[in-house]
Amino acid sequence: GDSFPFRPQDRGFDESVIHGGGGIGTTPDFWGNDYFDDTYFRNGLAEKFPGYGTDALFAEALAFIEKNRDRPFYCQISTAAPHDPFNVDEKYAAPYRGLVPDGTANFYGMIANIDENVERLAKRLDTLGLSENTILVFMTDNGSSGGWKAYNAGMRGNKGSAYEGGHRVPFFIRWPAGNIGPARDVPNLASATDLLPTFVDLCELRLPRPVDF
Repeated sequence: GDSFPFRPQDRGFDESVIHGGGGIGTTPDFWGNDYFDDTYFRNGLAEKFPGYGTDALFAEALAFIEKNRDRPFYCQISTAAPHDPFNVDEKYAAPYRGLVPDGTANFYGMIANIDENVERLAKRLDTLGLSENTILVFMTDNGSSGGWKAYNAGMRGNKGSAYEGGHRVPFFIRWPAGNIGPARDVPNLASATDLLPTFVDLCELRLPRPVDF
């Protein structure tokens, strides 16, 4: 959220770097943001971030992780990509030109950039010696955007739909030292609201007050 008490700094985050509103270029976002050299809000204060927006968010996350490497930390990276406006460096979109429906090369290019940054994050965790005992989660919030002829695994519907194509999304979790078992698919129906109680149990945490999950 953009207003008290729903901003990250009001909800328990010690540090936050966010864009405004629902995405880059939306009404509450900083004027003129287009994914390149944008202005985001660090702990509520506007700050210019050079380069591509997704790269900047991951750079901030990596700096936070390095600073907190010797103690337990929680780091959440919520990218604006691949949402409108569909702007990305041409080197990411070029491999898709002529191979995907018109208008979607930039969309796939934005995803390729996210993939590159996730790899960058995973390799840095390796370098820091944190991979074994860090719970790394990759997930999305909805199916492919409506109106785009993007890959949606053959499922019916898109973003905003009650059909599987609207709400069934990837969820990958890696925790080598956590004894969560070998690589496998879990077919059970799950929701984002299941994450907090799951991680409370996995990490043997104590909540500050009782919560009825």
